[in-house]
Amino acid sequence: MPSRRVLIKSAIALLTLLTASPIAVQAANPAPVVATFSILGDMVERIGGEHVAVTTLVGPDGDAHVYQPTTADARAMAEAQVLIENGLEFEGWLDRLVNASNFDGIRVVATNGIKPIPFEESEGHHDDEGHHDDEGHHDDEGHHDDEGHHDDEGHHDDEGHHDDEGHHDDEGHGHNHGTFDPHAWHSLRAAVTYVNNITTSLAQNDPSNASVFYLNREAYVAEIEALDEEIQRMVDTLPSDHRIVITSHDALQYFGQAYGLKFLAPQGLSTESEASAKQVAGLIKQIRKGGIKAVFVENIADSRLIEQIANETGANIGGKLYSDALSGTDGPASTYLKMLRHNSTTIVSALGD
Repeated sequence: MPSRRVLIKSAIALLTLLTASPIAVQAANPAPVVATFSILGDMVERIGGEHVAVTTLVGPDGDAHVYQPTTADARAMAEAQVLIENGLEFEGWLDRLVNASNFDGIRVVATNGIKPIPFEESEGHHDDEGHHDDEGHHDDEGHHDDEGHHDDEGHHDDEGHHDDEGHHDDEGHGHNHGTFDPHAWHSLRAAVTYVNNITTSLAQNDPSNASVFYLNREAYVAEIEALDEEIQRMVDTLPSDHRIVITSHDALQYFGQAYGLKFLAPQGLSTESEASAKQVAGLIKQIRKGGIKAVFVENIADSRLIEQIANETGANIGGKLYSDALSGTDGPASTYLKMLRHNSTTIVSALGD
């Protein structure tokens, strides 16, 4: 018969195993996180690493402007602990999905703290009469100053930061840009705010791995800042009269403000919008008048209108830009940072001497 000492040791060992097991299981199971589109999904994976299991609703080369959620999306949402969205009225279909799935986790607007470009300012880009005077648009103060814009305290409180009443009309088609340009991820300086908001939400949901998330954030921000400087050096090689960029839809104004480029497009902020004959004629006139060498198609937009404009003006198709979605894993823009580098290289190569 075992001695009293042996029995006590065995009991202690068993108790240790029982109390340790839930922690081990919890550590082995990454937190389920839903990101609304591929760019956010990549950011979450960079910060969360092995501690998150990310479901991206609108995948590579997908168009969130016209996206229709599926039953699989509702199931993923119901199981998620954290929901990361862009905000700024980008995901007009999201409230319906949240309600249908009974999602009750942490809901985070990644753009909280960013000073967005007003919708009216972006709309001016269709007119060639000078509405996009570059002077005054490239002042980073106010648009990309991270200090003060992403105070993490309070940004992830579901009770306050996500007031969607009035923004996501359930009767609409899901992409109603009534107030601001939502494409803020095209500013690398704004991306730091995205990263801070995502990091705080993951740490809130999983405090045991908070230190890992913040270390990943620090490394990621260093890469973002280095790429920001790299892109500025690239764009600085362009002559001042080679800085007009024609794209399919108006998605890159934040990029233009950051680096001193002027973006024009026949379509508005959404790919659902239709270009008028007057807008197209104005673009053709400006391309001819300015001797613009190249125009650019986008991965999520129909290329036919841009191809028509190129044919009528003699401009080259300068390449494909990735605006609202990443490429697949075998493409040139499979991560957020690769996307920004690819877009910059493509623009500078096509418009340079």
